[in-house]
Amino acid sequence: MSFLPPAPKNAVLVDPVAEAPRVEANLYLPSSPSLVNPAFQVPPRPTAADMRIRRAEEKYQNGRRLYEQGRADEARREFDGAIDVLLGAPDDLPDRSKIEKKLESLVAAIYRHDVNGMGLADLSQQAWDKAPLEDILEMTFPVDPAIKPIVQDQVKATVSQLPLEVNDTVLSYINFFSSERGRRTLLTGLKRAGRYRELISRTLAEEGVPQELIYLAQAESGFLPRAVSYKSATGMWQFMRSRGREYGLAQSAHHDDRLDPEKATRSAARHLNDLYKKFGDWYLAIAAYNCGDGCVERAVARTGYADFWQLRARRAIPRETTNYVPIIVAMTIMAKNPKAYGLEEIEVDAPIEYDKVDLQAPAHLALVADLVDRPVSELRDLNPALLRNIAPASYELKIPKGTEPSLMAGLAAIPEGRWQSARVHRVSDGESAATLAKRYRTSPGSIVEIGDMLVVPTATEQARAAKTKATHRNAQTRYSKSGSRAAAKSTPSRSAGMRRGIGRGAVLAYR
Repeated sequence: MSFLPPAPKNAVLVDPVAEAPRVEANLYLPSSPSLVNPAFQVPPRPTAADMRIRRAEEKYQNGRRLYEQGRADEARREFDGAIDVLLGAPDDLPDRSKIEKKLESLVAAIYRHDVNGMGLADLSQQAWDKAPLEDILEMTFPVDPAIKPIVQDQVKATVSQLPLEVNDTVLSYINFFSSERGRRTLLTGLKRAGRYRELISRTLAEEGVPQELIYLAQAESGFLPRAVSYKSATGMWQFMRSRGREYGLAQSAHHDDRLDPEKATRSAARHLNDLYKKFGDWYLAIAAYNCGDGCVERAVARTGYADFWQLRARRAIPRETTNYVPIIVAMTIMAKNPKAYGLEEIEVDAPIEYDKVDLQAPAHLALVADLVDRPVSELRDLNPALLRNIAPASYELKIPKGTEPSLMAGLAAIPEGRWQSARVHRVSDGESAATLAKRYRTSPGSIVEIGDMLVVPTATEQARAAKTKATHRNAQTRYSKSGSRAAAKSTPSRSAGMRRGIGRGAVLAYR
């Protein structure tokens, strides 16, 4: 599909040579005319943000072309690379707002490819997931009149901190979630909820929020920590960047707290509590969580009704929001009456359990995985907020429960400067430093023994060390050729650089 606009129907091809104006030469002019157009302006030099945006756009366009050629795997890599370029921008970068705006537009564009069947879940090693209910928020479904008295009786017998109102809109979603497609969506979310139910229930209670608002997370993301909407709302509780920062969810090139289930749940509960205090009504608070408190405020002021159902009837709030609240109410009614809807025998996922450690220096997840003897994929599942394979310094890393002693003992035996690059190998019978050196293409002397494990430098670390040694040798050679201290003084910048190179090389060589 071409993205270029069609040529105008009445376009006329012009011969540039024939149409060029004739200039009569005048040999008697006192001076030759200037060949530089005084109106010509030198274009401004692109900023660092502009360069990142340009690189991201190039990768996105490459991915789009690959996708149109049916090469989905290669397209995913390009799309992921485009997102990485923007996520890697420093927080103090000038024009940061341009980066964020481009990121939101790219995520939306890539999301559209996902809707067409590519599948965002395969975009990267840590996948971005599509919120499962997004497709139905603007849809309507038929109502089965026969279920209305049944549901009304269920609600009368249901104990709920959240008001449960039964009307045709709520009934239509109960009807949908009872269908084959809707039931599959509902069951998947309820099953996954087992991983986070204890965490969410405890946090909602601590913040004074109704327990039933756990189904807000199901409506928002299906309990997927890395869910991303087409509007770039992110995480299990679907925070936008600005709202996330407002509630303490830090975002950097290395991590995004909106993706952290524990932190995002706390922020969502506090935000919902603030909205309830503002509007005095849980339905309006839920609506404001979806479309913004300003949107609901304006709707109330415009209509004079501080009632969700009245605002819905008058179409004073976005269509997506008008269905968002009924979906949560319908899910709550069904989940609180599991036997009536065949939900009583769901085998839910086991709760996630973990220990937390504060890292004093950046550490690669592969090294952590080596030390706790677990796969890297398990660490990624525990730390969905990490955007890179390296956990930054002062990051509260989640590790499998009970593995903290082995991790801390291993890290204590490895210099902090090598936490990003070294790997650990557990020694098996018949293995020696010599055989491992051959396997890892390094020297036996570079391998350090720690109990039954060996610390092996990676290719990146070896390349860095070789470059340092080369710099050291070159600096010594240049310094010796300078002839004398006086000669060194005559070229201060050069001699200072040599001295810095020698010192740095000595320190790294000692390490």
